[in-house]
Amino acid sequence: MKKIYLILFTLISVLLLTLAVPREGKFVFEYKEGTPWKYAPLIADFEFPIIKSEKSIQMEKDSVLRNFQPFFTKSMTTSSQQIKAFVADCKARRIQVPERYINYVIKQLALVYNTGIMSPSQMSELVSHRYQNVHIVEGQDAVTQSTSAIYTTRTAYETIMGADSAGYLHDVLALCNINNYLTPNLTFDKAKTQTAREEALNSVITSSGMVVTGQRVIDMGEIVTPQLKLVLDSYVQESARRNETNTNLWRQMPGQALLIFIILSIFPLFLLTFQPKYIENVRTLALFYGLICIFPFLSYIMVRQHWFSVYLVPYAMVPLFVRIFFDSRTATMAMLTSLLLTSIGLTGSFEFFVIESIVGFVTVYALREMTERAQILRIALFVVIVGFLAQFAYDMAANTSISDLDHSRYVYLVASGVALLFAYPVMYLIERIFGYTSSVTLIELSNINHPLLRRMSKEAQGTFNHSMQVGNLAAEVANKIGASAQLVRTGALFHDIGKMLNPAFFTENQSGVNPHDSLTDRDDMAKEEQSAQIIISHVTQGLQLAEKNNLPQSIRDFISTHHGRSKTGYFYIQWQNNHPGETPRDELFTYPGPNPFTREQAILMMCDAVEASSRSLKEYTEEAISALVNKIIDGQVQAGYFQECPITFRDVQDAKRVLIDSLKTVYHTRIAYPELNKDKQNGLGIHWPHLLGGNRHYHHSKKS
Repeated sequence: MKKIYLILFTLISVLLLTLAVPREGKFVFEYKEGTPWKYAPLIADFEFPIIKSEKSIQMEKDSVLRNFQPFFTKSMTTSSQQIKAFVADCKARRIQVPERYINYVIKQLALVYNTGIMSPSQMSELVSHRYQNVHIVEGQDAVTQSTSAIYTTRTAYETIMGADSAGYLHDVLALCNINNYLTPNLTFDKAKTQTAREEALNSVITSSGMVVTGQRVIDMGEIVTPQLKLVLDSYVQESARRNETNTNLWRQMPGQALLIFIILSIFPLFLLTFQPKYIENVRTLALFYGLICIFPFLSYIMVRQHWFSVYLVPYAMVPLFVRIFFDSRTATMAMLTSLLLTSIGLTGSFEFFVIESIVGFVTVYALREMTERAQILRIALFVVIVGFLAQFAYDMAANTSISDLDHSRYVYLVASGVALLFAYPVMYLIERIFGYTSSVTLIELSNINHPLLRRMSKEAQGTFNHSMQVGNLAAEVANKIGASAQLVRTGALFHDIGKMLNPAFFTENQSGVNPHDSLTDRDDMAKEEQSAQIIISHVTQGLQLAEKNNLPQSIRDFISTHHGRSKTGYFYIQWQNNHPGETPRDELFTYPGPNPFTREQAILMMCDAVEASSRSLKEYTEEAISALVNKIIDGQVQAGYFQECPITFRDVQDAKRVLIDSLKTVYHTRIAYPELNKDKQNGLGIHWPHLLGGNRHYHHSKKS
């Protein structure tokens, strides 16, 4: 079933990456004016025109538009209609002026209409576009007219009123109501203007030469001059055009999908061979595939949209996170897989792979174990320094002079290092989403000022001391067998937090009074069953406290598994002794479990039982301690509590030896100090009890 998830994640990743991978043909080089060409000599494999720069083309188009003349259509009836209306009003005596004034107005109206009248808004449009002339179409003929000579209704009125101010009085002309007979007779012809505009713009020549097939475009190390940049830009455009025309997606996409699948398969094959335990957790697979594929996917989008440079992407985050939550070998393989996938979308992939691989290896090496926030800052600094050195070495190997270095590439490397600083908040998100716990979080949790631990030290001091001691023992065992010491130490500190709710019912917190003795039988439950349920409840109540205080799942697992599916032996045996011949209800005496499923949980179960039982020893000799440790752990093994966790017999034997040695150190036998003869005491003035401060831990031997 787990392999099905592995196949499913692989296929989904292949599909998403195939959809995003660039399909721009062969030309996706990075180049910049004033920098050297870092790739092999480029030979044109097809003929293409050298396209002028956009700025140059725009300047020529602006020049054409400055001389462009829009089209207006002149109405052939407006003039006669308005003059007839004026004459009719005069005959009807609505306008009463001398005859010569009437003839003057008729003549002037004909003149302004012949020149042309347009609306003020259209005139403003002409002025704003700085059109010097316009084409006026009248019937089948078109004439060019100066824009300044054309009238608006206002300027036409002013012209008629002032054309012969000496011969015609202004007050008399005002009686003619000339404004009533002035209306635009020029209408903007949008269709003809648009057609003429497009023809004018199309007349601009956009190319400045041709490159023939087989011609050398640029050599390796040659500086990209403005003219060479035009040639390269033209090659890019023509390549993209040909690619769009000739691309066969049914051939290209399956090929890309197959290549992505082959590269991506490297990682699951590695897991199956070297780390099969990771395949058993769906969340682990989701995290692996998410980290491996997110940066190639982002890089593909950047290349397709021509956004900045892929060197801005902090690829070092992939090995960083995998190393924090898992191990170095898996981090290295995840990094290489991610970089190979990214390289598919880049033409200069060798340089990219070399630089980013070096940076990734440095990240894995620099992060032995994440114990403090400042480590991310140091790693970011290492990444920038090593990235600088690797890029500089690559440039020097390409015979690039210092003056010709591509400074933007170094800026991108710095930006990538700065982006790596965001790994800390991202790490928090990963912990919340996928349920993993980093070493930094474990260290923060193991601080005894944590609210739960501080509360336990006050309300259940015996349990607190027991948890501290178990944590120390468990950490030593973990170090010996290669497990996570920090994880098991932190888990040990919280494994008994449920005892805080009923601390007096647990022996380590009792001081002469045992509340179990005050329990009495009930109709539904004997007092031994009640006691067992109270003891067992510290697991369920501990889980509730852990959830309420947002403890990570990995810590909650220690709470639920530190007793596994074992029984509360004391009360179980007591019940059997008090109820001979009856069948016990095993579920009332059995912890909810589950049994340990990690090595760290198995270590905690062993250390918890050994430390608690060691307090009941009558003597702390090596034989007694060894017998106790062997009896408890052998009993747990025989009961099958460790069948579901990957702990070996060798690990169990090593754990026994560490626990025996540690308990011998904790409960070491103290030496007996000899007593000084009375005559020498009096002579030296020494009194041993006073010298030793009356310390009760020291025992005086009798005088022989």
